[in-house]
Amino acid sequence: MIPLKALTLAGLLAATMLSAPALGQQQQSGPPPGQQGGPPPGYGGPQSAPPSGDGPPSPVLIVTSVEVLRSERGPGGLDLVRARGLVTSGGWGQPHLLPITQGRPLDGVLDLVFQSTAPGSAAPLGPFLPVEAILQVEPGHPYSGVRVRAANNVVALKAMPGYAETAPPKQDCAKCMGKHFVAKGAGLPAGATAENSVREEDLPYKLRVIKPTDGIASYTLDANRLTLVLAEDGRIIDAAWD
Repeated sequence: MIPLKALTLAGLLAATMLSAPALGQQQQSGPPPGQQGGPPPGYGGPQSAPPSGDGPPSPVLIVTSVEVLRSERGPGGLDLVRARGLVTSGGWGQPHLLPITQGRPLDGVLDLVFQSTAPGSAAPLGPFLPVEAILQVEPGHPYSGVRVRAANNVVALKAMPGYAETAPPKQDCAKCMGKHFVAKGAGLPAGATAENSVREEDLPYKLRVIKPTDGIASYTLDANRLTLVLAEDGRIIDAAWD
């Protein structure tokens, strides 16, 4: 198994050590990502307060880019996998890349999950926030490419070194309140315009829509799910990431 050693750096950055033979066990110089008590020592996002990150580790909402940088210095050199993505609020903390590949993959691709500690409670609407994590792959690894998975998408890099990216979602719903919700395949309701409406197809992530006549069978927390509460005329009157 490849031993894993995780480090938390200042800002929205996490670095993880991955050596060549196989994946799995952790060499713990400190608690692994997502199991440390309290927020990371620093935070570089635009919020004024550090993230709580007091929930369980969870995939980030979207991965936007994957880059592998190769260093030829030292014996054998090394590869650095750098992933960038988006989370739903400042309540996330300790972003890191979690290897899920076991041993030598048949397709030669190293599979990673882009994770962060999720908020422990519902988060209000706001713009998506950038996160970044780095994985160091030791010399002699058997991988020819890398695949990074988030909650809602995957970005793959077929050759190392290299770079791959995808466009972020058009709509973060930060300004959804008061607008008409338009379900997939439906037309604009009477009195609605493109400017005061939100189309379901522009929200490419897990969505829960609660209409005035809907009950709620269960209410478990999911930091990557957007809940919209609608009025009788279809306008969004309440919303949260929960």
